[in-house]
Amino acid sequence: MLSLAELQRRIRSGDLSAEAAIVQSLDAIDAQEKTIGAFVCRAENVRAQDAGPLRGIAVGIKDIMDTADLPTEMGSPIYRGWRPRADAAVVTMLKAAGATVVGKTTTTAFAANDPTATLNPRNHDHTPGGSSSGSAAVVAAGMVPLTLGTQTGGSVIRPASFCGVAAIKPTYRLLPTVGVKCFSWTLDTVGLFAAGVEDLAHGLSAMTNRPELLPGAAPRTPRIGVVTQDFAGAPETDGAEAVRVAIRAVEQAGASARAIQLPEVVAKAWRIHPVVQDFEAHQAFAWEYRANYDAMPPLLRGRLDESKGIMAAEYDAALRVAGQGRAALAGIFEDVDILLTFSAPGAAPKGLASTGDPRFNRLWTLMGVPCVNVPAHVADGGLPVGVQVIARFGDDAGALAGARFVEKALARL
Repeated sequence: MLSLAELQRRIRSGDLSAEAAIVQSLDAIDAQEKTIGAFVCRAENVRAQDAGPLRGIAVGIKDIMDTADLPTEMGSPIYRGWRPRADAAVVTMLKAAGATVVGKTTTTAFAANDPTATLNPRNHDHTPGGSSSGSAAVVAAGMVPLTLGTQTGGSVIRPASFCGVAAIKPTYRLLPTVGVKCFSWTLDTVGLFAAGVEDLAHGLSAMTNRPELLPGAAPRTPRIGVVTQDFAGAPETDGAEAVRVAIRAVEQAGASARAIQLPEVVAKAWRIHPVVQDFEAHQAFAWEYRANYDAMPPLLRGRLDESKGIMAAEYDAALRVAGQGRAALAGIFEDVDILLTFSAPGAAPKGLASTGDPRFNRLWTLMGVPCVNVPAHVADGGLPVGVQVIARFGDDAGALAGARFVEKALARL
């Protein structure tokens, strides 16, 4: 994989020009894309920018984010060839930091359930996950050092786990969703994929102009709470092994890791996540569902058909539970710095019919807290499995520092 931070160091030292770094990514795309199928379209006449912390960094943009110079088709024939007049806010932020957009990455239709044809670079017989399928796959395949995705349930952390890359779902609204196709305005969060945690920190810092996100010389030893999310069901063997390996690694590195029991209201919040998501989806997709019903992706259309009966009072009650859950979760972080839990039930499922199960992700999306995937285990068939590092709301620097500690501890095993 291409390391964003390493490319930055080489460009600053003069060892590599920004233009040569872009060409390196374009050559990798040419070599890999015909097999992986992770891009919807590619930019023409690509050039490196002259300035900015991300100059020379090629980026891919999930195809539900508006781009003025490339189509935004959202994985649906309803929007085939559609050209927005302006970039999404996050795309503008990347360009302002000096990054070069080289293409749009595949997404499940409307970032929902209907899969893409993108292959997992680690094992082509398995899904790369979704809905940010292409964004995870192009980083894993070494095509580009940074991509953007989105998460409403588990669409950043889960594909990162399946593809063996680092990813962050930042604190809710740290990155704006203006110009991103809405699924659920209470949940939708823009996230980043990169080769390692340091790369995520450099990318997110450059986009937001927040130097506090950059890694220090050595991450401090965090107090770690281990959360099994029993209310979400048991993990598969490889998911459980990833957490066991991570616990062993951090304890050998000198950290304490103890089991944390989440309050019942937090488990209740996990159960009402679909109410919030599907109620808002009916409004977000009102035009597509009513005016283009037959052209809607079948799995999403069926999901909307089944959830038409959600009443406003049920939705309002779910939002109240979500608020209570957030308050209760904040109290947990009085005693720990980060939480450690599953990124996915296990390794990537075989075939492309399913993008996997987000049941270990959706609570944290609803809570709005920052989450980072760190690859921790390799299952049979060379399939990676990650662990999820979570910090309190607004503490993205802490989430990245904690994830970097876990990543370094795993590297020493």
